[in-house]
Amino acid sequence: MEVLTLPIQEDLDVLDATFACPDLTTFCRLDELGLQVLGQHLEPDRAVLACRVVEADQWCRRCGCEGTVRDTVTRRLAHEPLGWRPTTLLVTVRRYRCTGCGHVWRQDTSRAAQPRAKLSRRALRWALEGLVVGHLTVARVAEALAVSWNTANTAVLAEGRRVLIDDPARFDGVKVIGVDEHVWRHTRRGEKYVTVIIDLTPIRDRTGPSRLLDMVEGRSKQAFKTWLAARPQAWRDGLEVVAMDGFAGFKTATTEELPDAVAVMDPFHVVRLAGDALDRCRRRVQQDLHGHRGRKDDPLYRARRTLHTGADLLTDRQRERLTALFGIEDHVQVEATWGI
Repeated sequence: MEVLTLPIQEDLDVLDATFACPDLTTFCRLDELGLQVLGQHLEPDRAVLACRVVEADQWCRRCGCEGTVRDTVTRRLAHEPLGWRPTTLLVTVRRYRCTGCGHVWRQDTSRAAQPRAKLSRRALRWALEGLVVGHLTVARVAEALAVSWNTANTAVLAEGRRVLIDDPARFDGVKVIGVDEHVWRHTRRGEKYVTVIIDLTPIRDRTGPSRLLDMVEGRSKQAFKTWLAARPQAWRDGLEVVAMDGFAGFKTATTEELPDAVAVMDPFHVVRLAGDALDRCRRRVQQDLHGHRGRKDDPLYRARRTLHTGADLLTDRQRERLTALFGIEDHVQVEATWGI
């Protein structure tokens, strides 16, 4: 007897088992903040989400008795933008009155934001990553969060200090440090330079990139020496190498505060000094041979950039140019300097 089989029509609207039901709370990562979305309102320039605090907080902090709900207040927080559209949280916070002592308190919202803060913790994290990783400006961060520039700047500075600077473990395992100056203020008034100290231990051990340890206002021996003196003696004794530029102030501060550490010049400044010496030699030979500065048709001037290229990075055309340049007997001094 033949059995008749009918083709099964697959419902294309049925989701795969790996998908879950859509959840706006999880999508906006508000479950990490202890919040639950109750509603949404889309405005032309932002999205507003009505939320409530998930965990009840009905026990009195003074006497321990259970409290009753007195009323509610609304807390407004800027959240991380979704699709670069600012997102605002309207958090309904319950206020309780103790049945024993009459004390009044609010629900704990410390998971969602810091006390009296205008940005949620997720917004703070997004802003900090945008500045450090995405290289966004404070103005762009403020625009994405729909807050003022001062609000965004103050919040990011406080969060950066808490996460990066106030971390007690950030000095652990540091064996090699680098120090250099940096121009951070392009104004006529105020100190323009800061001394930057970075951890080069991962670079030496080939375990990862370098990381910023601290920035000190000023560029002097005293600035670096004061920073070193403020570190624990055990940490200073563990330093092995200090990389720096040719500034004598950093070298003197290292010698006085870290007598057992080895002071070296970092690779960037070594290559830069070598390049400057090569340029001086090329200009001197140019003047001796032609009696004028380099011109576009002069072989030495035309090869000025090629001379700064590493031997392992030269193209075939560049190699031919250098071969022809060094084939001239009058250019032997430049060839000797380049070979070093």
